[in-house]
Amino acid sequence: QVQLVESGGGLVQAGGSLRLSCAASGRTISRYTMGWFRQALGKEREFVASINWSGGGSTYYADSVKGRFTISRDNAKNTVYLQMNSLKPEDTAVYYCAATKGLGQIAARFFGSWGQGTQVTVSS
Repeated sequence: QVQLVESGGGLVQAGGSLRLSCAASGRTISRYTMGWFRQALGKEREFVASINWSGGGSTYYADSVKGRFTISRDNAKNTVYLQMNSLKPEDTAVYYCAATKGLGQIAARFFGSWGQGTQVTVSS
């Protein structure tokens, strides 16, 4: 229902930073919980971060990115961001933005709308 387009990926050195953007259209994201997931080559898709649409906008992070990544939303711009700092080679993956109307969701199966993904490559 809501269309999502990621951008901001690229090649960066270990220790560097990137900010991913997820632009939504078709629906406002103000009533959607938004999430970021990633999938490395040959690996399963995994949860990265999410932010609720209600309940104070609680955020959730995978242990592997806590303290380094920050998810945020700008409802006026209908955009969600993922600020990634202190990047590591193991962060290399295709990053996907997703949306759900549920709260506190971290499992991919609960997200019904997905973007095409943006490649993030972190070199040693």
